Amino acid sequence: MRGLSGKTAIVTGGATLIGRAVVHAFMERGVNVAVADIDAEGGVRLGDDVFFSVTDIRDDAQIERFVSQTVERFGGVDFLVNLACTYVDDGFASPRSDWTESLDVNVVSPVMMAKAVHPHMADRGGGSIVNFTSISAKVAQTGRWLYPVGKAALLQLTRNMAMDLAADGIRVNSVSPGWTWSKVMVELSGDDRVKTDRVAAPFHLLGRVGNPEEVAEVVVFLCSDNSSFVTGADYAVDGGYSAMGPEQAKPAIPKLME
Repeated sequence: MRGLSGKTAIVTGGATLIGRAVVHAFMERGVNVAVADIDAEGGVRLGDDVFFSVTDIRDDAQIERFVSQTVERFGGVDFLVNLACTYVDDGFASPRSDWTESLDVNVVSPVMMAKAVHPHMADRGGGSIVNFTSISAKVAQTGRWLYPVGKAALLQLTRNMAMDLAADGIRVNSVSPGWTWSKVMVELSGDDRVKTDRVAAPFHLLGRVGNPEEVAEVVVFLCSDNSSFVTGADYAVDGGYSAMGPEQAKPAIPKLME
């Protein structure tokens, strides 16, 4: 992909399974990578070539410090990937404190990150921001209110950010992954990928969950010059989940003739 080598990317939540895939995909293209995450142990696993900082993105002072350190180390910022999120969600039973926490991490913090990197991207003549939304932003899911609402808000924010930052040469897009092999899937399935694929199969046209690397490739594409005329867009990296309706992939009409 064009326009990546020698550039600098910031990835929030880069110590997660999907985050590490994004980090590695950037590094394979010669991109300098800085990671902000609260997972210190996971950050160490990224290796010495990654600038990792234990950073709570709910704290503006920590965000400013991290961005400043990144600029000092690499000379600027070209790409921002807002990947970090919280899955706190007890649906209708969620107290106000959970709503506040969820929206702070999933909606407000990506905006604060964008504000922090904006002057540095503008100084470089532009850049690219990729927000992590979700299939959950577009459909109702039983017992889930906070996470889908936050991701839907971030999807709208992506469009607004794209409009207002275009004058600075900054493109803003989002990716909406379907079920993807991640820490959540590992924990819920007992680290059983075969079972996870089997459960996911009816909801995805490709009959399985996604690999972190498959999501990472789309993120890198949206930062590269190969997507130079793409902004304000949401890319579904979901194996066909969002294309499938209630009838799923099974013939329904013949049932009327039974």
